[in-house]
Amino acid sequence: MKCFHFSNGEKRGEEGEEDGVISRASKVTWVRSLSIASSSVESVRRSEFDSESRDFTDSFGFYEFLSQRRANDLRVFNFAELKAATRGFSRSLLIGEGGFGCVYKGVVEVSDPDSDEDSKMDVAVKQLNRSGFQGHKEWINEVNFLGVVNHPNLVKLVGYCAEDDERGMQRLLVYELMHNRSLEDHLLARSQSPLPWLQRLKIAQDAARGLAYLHEEMDFQLIFRDFKASNILLDEDFNAKLSDFGLARQGPAAGLGHVSTSVVGTVGYAAPEYVHTGRLTAKSDVWSFGVVLYELITGRRVLERNLPRGEQKLLEWVRPYVSDPKKFHMIIDPRLEEVCMKSAQKLASLANKCLMKQPKSRPKMSEVVEILGNIISEVTSQDSIPEVAKETEEVKEEESREENEVGKQENNDRKRGFDFKEMVSFRNRSIGKLDWRNWTPGLVRTS
Repeated sequence: MKCFHFSNGEKRGEEGEEDGVISRASKVTWVRSLSIASSSVESVRRSEFDSESRDFTDSFGFYEFLSQRRANDLRVFNFAELKAATRGFSRSLLIGEGGFGCVYKGVVEVSDPDSDEDSKMDVAVKQLNRSGFQGHKEWINEVNFLGVVNHPNLVKLVGYCAEDDERGMQRLLVYELMHNRSLEDHLLARSQSPLPWLQRLKIAQDAARGLAYLHEEMDFQLIFRDFKASNILLDEDFNAKLSDFGLARQGPAAGLGHVSTSVVGTVGYAAPEYVHTGRLTAKSDVWSFGVVLYELITGRRVLERNLPRGEQKLLEWVRPYVSDPKKFHMIIDPRLEEVCMKSAQKLASLANKCLMKQPKSRPKMSEVVEILGNIISEVTSQDSIPEVAKETEEVKEEESREENEVGKQENNDRKRGFDFKEMVSFRNRSIGKLDWRNWTPGLVRTS
C-alpha cells in the first residue's frame, strides 16, 4: 500500500545544515539528542510541513510528561550488535518493508533480572533508509513516544541505535517481535488459515483500545494518523497492538478544534475532510478504524487493483449490499466457515457510524470499545447456547427412548397377561351370575 505526502513545493534547507544537525545529535546524550534533533529538524523541514502543524514533541507539556515517565528506559544498541543480531541484515530475515525502511527479525541478549546470566530475546529491527533526511523526524517521534508509554495494545519499543559511519547516520529501532505478523497478512487471499469471526472481533476491540488510549487516556492527545491493517500487529496469542508511530501528531491545543498539517498517510484510509483541508482531528483516526472494520468483515483490502473496476474500492463496493439485509451476506468473507450474521450486521453498522461524513457525528473510540464489547458478548453467548441446546435435546431423546421402551413393555405385558375385569364380565355374561365361593382360577392361554 502506497503512502502519500503532499508538499507545498518550497525549497528544503541546505545539505550542510542537515549534516550539522545529524552530527550534533550523535554526540550528545540521547535524551538531549532527540530534543535538539526534533527542534532542528523542524526548523530545517518547515517547508515540508504546514506552518500551523504541531509535532507532538513541540509542547512543554510533552517534555514534562517525558521527564516524569522515563521509567521505561530504552536500551541503546550499537550498530555492530544489531548487524550481528540480524546476520548482516540478511534478506532471509526480512519480515517487512515500509516507506521509511526495512524490518528484520533478529535475536538480542537482554539482562534477566531473575538471574545473573543474559537471556535471548526475539526482536524486530527497523532500519531507516539512509538516503536523504526523510524518516529522521519519524524516528524521533517513535523513540520519544514509545519510550515513555506502556500499554498492552501498543507495540513495545525495546531500544534504538543512532550512530555515524562512513555512509551516514545509522538510525534503527528495536521492537518486541510480534510472531503472527500484521492483520493485513491474515486478510490476504493467500493466507492459509483465515482468522475466525470471533477472533476478528477481538482484534478490532484491541485496536480500538489502543486508539482510545491515545485519544482520551493520556496527559495529552495523540492522533495516530496512519491507522491501517498493516500497522496492527498480532502476538503469539493474536492480541493486537498498534505499531509505527512515525506519523503521529499531538492533538489540538485547548480551545482549538483541529490541527492544520500537511496531508500524509495511506491511500484509502485517510478521512476525506483531512485529505481535502489538511485539518486533522482524532475523528480522522475513527474514520480509518471504520475502513478496517469493513476489511475484517469482507476479508478484502481497502484497494484491490486486480478486481473489476466497480469492486476495486472497498467502501464503494459494499455500499449497496449493506443497505439491503437480503444481500448483506454477499460481502461476508467467503473463507469464513462460521459467522454470526447478526453480529456482522452490527459491526457494519458500527463501521458506518465511524464513516459518517461529518467528523462530529462519529463516535469516540471509548464508545467504539464499548459497542465492540457488547457484540463480542452476544457472539460468545450465542456460541454457548447451541451446546446447552444440544445437551437438552440429547436428554429429551434419551427420555423419549425410555418412554418408548416402557410403552412397548406394557404392550407386551398386555399381550402375555389378562384383564381380570374382562374375565369376570365374560363369566357374568355366560352363566348369569358368578358364584365367588365355588369359583376357582384356571389356566388361561396367553398365545
